[in-house]
Amino acid sequence: MDSWHLLLDILILLGGALVLGVVCERLRQSPILGYLAAGTLLGPNALQIVSTADEVTVLAELGVALLLFTIGLEFSWPRLKKLGSAAFGGGTGQVLVTLGLAAGCAMILGLNFRSSLAIGAIVALSSTAVVLRLLISRAEIESAHGRFALGILLMQDVAVVPLVLLVTVIGEGGSLQEMSKDISLAIVGALGLVAVLYVLLNKVAPKVMGLGEMQRNRDLPILLAIVIGLGSTWGSHKLGLSPALGAFVAGMILAESPFATQMRADIGSIRTLLVTLFFSSIGMLGDPAWFLSHLPQVLGFVAAIVIGKSVVIWAVLKSFGLTHRHALAAGICLGQVGEFSFVLAAVARGTVISEEMFTLIISSTIVTLFLTPYLVAFAPRVSGAVVGVLERAGVVKAGALETVGEQSAASDRLVVIGFGPAGEAVAHALDGHEDRVTVLDLNPSSIRRANQLGYSAHIGNAAQAEVLEHAGVENASAVVVTVPDPGAAREIVELVRTLAPGVHIIARARYHRFFEDIQRGGADDVVNEEWIVGAILASRVRARLRKSEQVDEAVLEQEDDRSSDQPLDDQD
Repeated sequence: MDSWHLLLDILILLGGALVLGVVCERLRQSPILGYLAAGTLLGPNALQIVSTADEVTVLAELGVALLLFTIGLEFSWPRLKKLGSAAFGGGTGQVLVTLGLAAGCAMILGLNFRSSLAIGAIVALSSTAVVLRLLISRAEIESAHGRFALGILLMQDVAVVPLVLLVTVIGEGGSLQEMSKDISLAIVGALGLVAVLYVLLNKVAPKVMGLGEMQRNRDLPILLAIVIGLGSTWGSHKLGLSPALGAFVAGMILAESPFATQMRADIGSIRTLLVTLFFSSIGMLGDPAWFLSHLPQVLGFVAAIVIGKSVVIWAVLKSFGLTHRHALAAGICLGQVGEFSFVLAAVARGTVISEEMFTLIISSTIVTLFLTPYLVAFAPRVSGAVVGVLERAGVVKAGALETVGEQSAASDRLVVIGFGPAGEAVAHALDGHEDRVTVLDLNPSSIRRANQLGYSAHIGNAAQAEVLEHAGVENASAVVVTVPDPGAAREIVELVRTLAPGVHIIARARYHRFFEDIQRGGADDVVNEEWIVGAILASRVRARLRKSEQVDEAVLEQEDDRSSDQPLDDQD
């Protein structure tokens, strides 16, 4: 295939994704739906404008790998523990129960064990990319059902790697003994990969990241992030493992590094490009003619997915003590098949699932993704109505609106941007409550200092939206911008105000002439450094003058005293 023709196809796909993404955004839908629609319309099964599907798919797989790499950067045991046992256990239980029930139903319908297991794995996953974006845009990520939906999504993302290994092994066929041998070899290879990546990323990478050259030139850390993300993907593929495994493990190992936040932001643009190609390439697999001719089967499969997953998650979360309303609302939000299910379907295609079953899965998955905005929007209302009916019928007991651990997160966090002497002084205002302070700075030594003092600190450029989102500015009670550069301070203030319209912003203006600029940028309080310095200087001058006047008065008094003590003849 001519590389220039491939470039043209990519350009057409991206252009179509852009146009339809804008349309979906205007309709308050996820732009991902526009990317899927662009691939379907422009692909070989519709208008046939784009024909290099295989080449585009290769690039799309890199996009999935980078997406898993960034998810791995978010995955850390401290963060998972904050979500609570309901999210951890609920996510694990949901994957296992959904997989088992879906596989059982497939076997009842006449499919063999391997095919049923693959379908169960595919159906078990929901869409992190779509659901998370919708919850954030609706300001429901901190709601009771939103937090537990997030926890389950996180556990599903962790489950992607073993599920890919499972589907790969059962796709290779063979006896149970041969499958056990393949699984053992895969586990050994995975452990070896983890060990190698642990040494490289824990011992070598931090030293490279700490080099002065890396700090002076912002291009070099971006290149390093891409090399780590794609390099771990290639290494995993070379060992015969899933590329997703290497990418995810690399991200997870780096998650505890102070560089993780900035690394996510650094590869954000290229990840967006490749993930857009991924969803567009998935859309290219859709066949509108087949969809219309098999509409009853597709709609039946979609209904089984939406209702089945909602009920499973409802039951699993209820077993962890959540109220019926919140558990069911979380289940409805996750009642779709996710983006990583496409990866599992592609692995199983032609080995354990037939072409017709593959097309049914792809068609149904696309439909569930199109339904997701409505599932998320109406989840609290539908769950309330359903549970209300069941309570009146005596099927379930009426419960309190909240249970222990479900209260909304306290909005008492402080985000300090810049940890020089000014930032450190601000953070000390919450002495004894260090867990409420999040620090952002680009200087590794400042981050080490913040960590030593007990604050949550990340290396990151606060002028990037992803860095601010990771720091949690949307849920902070106040954001303090202490960076001395007036232009950077104005840029950060504007971005914070865009991401968190209601947060209180306190900013530093090093020079008086930038005071109004930063104020217009959206800061609630601007500390005019020149005014304060001037006021301090003036107070010192006044103190000095008062002291001088007191000295002069004392001298005069002493002279008067000496004069009064002398004899009269001496005074003559």
